[in-house]
Parts: sequence; C-alpha cells; structure tokens
Amino acid sequence: MAANSHRPRAEHLGPERRRPQILDAALDIAVSEGVSAVTVASVAERLRVTRPVIYACFANRVDMIAELVQREEGRLRESMTTVLRRRAVDADATVFIDGFRALLNTVAEQPKTWRLVYGSPDSEVAEFFGRGRADAVARCTDLLRPTLAAWGMPEADIDKKLYPLVELWVSASEGAVRSLLADSRWAPDELAEFLGESVYHALRTAV
Repeated sequence: MAANSHRPRAEHLGPERRRPQILDAALDIAVSEGVSAVTVASVAERLRVTRPVIYACFANRVDMIAELVQREEGRLRESMTTVLRRRAVDADATVFIDGFRALLNTVAEQPKTWRLVYGSPDSEVAEFFGRGRADAVARCTDLLRPTLAAWGMPEADIDKKLYPLVELWVSASEGAVRSLLADSRWAPDELAEFLGESVYHALRTAV
C-alpha cells in the first residue's frame, strides 16, 4: 500500500490560496536543505498533501522554483528601494546609520529570504542575487556621486574613486546582512549604528 494512502485529505483551497503556501514550504526547504532539495514530492510532504495538489498550482518543479525565485527577488527589490531612497546630499553619519537600520530591520523581518540569497550556492539563486547586487551598486552610485561633490572632492577624483567607494559601501552592507544572520548577539539597530558610523567615516576620510 502506498505510504501516503492514509494521509488525511487536504483542505480544499483554490490555486490562488494554495500557491503562497506551496511557495512558503519551498522556501523553508530551500533555506534548510538547498534549492536542489525542492521537489514536488518534498513540498507535498512538507505540506502533508498529495502531489496532485501541487500539480494543480504548478506544472512542474521548474515552474515552482522559478516563481519562488521571482517572489523573493521582488521582496528584496522592494526592500532595497526603501533602503536606498534618496537622502540628504551633504550626508552625515546619521544618514548612513539610518540606511543600515532600514536594511537590517528588513533582514530581521524576512530572514528566510535573505538566507536564501546569502546561504545558497545554487545557480538559480546566484543569478537573481547578481541582478539585485548590480541594482544596489547602481543606486549607491547615484547617491554617492553628489555626496562626494558636496563633501568637496574634486570631479577628477570622484571619477576615479567613486567605483571603489561604492564597492566598499555595498560590500559593507552585504557583510552587515551576513553578520546579523550569523551572530544572534547583534540587534539590528546596534549593528546599524556600528557599521553606519564606520562606513561614513571611511567614505568621509577618502575626500
């Protein structure tokens, strides 16, 4: 007799209500075991439903993973739009602290999404992580150029130094996310103050 023959019948939900549940289960599996472990069978087992319930929402594993990646990418883009909204040009340490605070509180609110990005070696994840990082670099470049000018850096120096300074800022942000996920001793606001001050002084002394 099949192993799932005694499984209770799942509550009947339409695809629009069931799909988020499936994606949440797929995210749990991806974070804990890797994207390669996300299959129709593993998600059905996690939700305690039969495979046809999954197939009623997704044609196959590839479609399910693609929608999961798209959903989490959308969440990250929304977060980064909030974090990197336009700020004062003549920025002081408070501006950078506020930016790190917004970022790290987003991480605290959606840790699974960020763990998927920073903890997975899977190519499906690496591709959208690369797109998100490129977008963050572009936004930081747009923000930092006028700030360096307001701080008094000559235009020729801005053209030369802007990219490495943006990389410093973005890399520090990535390190902040990893630190918060890896070390429970840090609270988001505490880590934001520490790194915001550090990044500000590193950028300010480059002028």
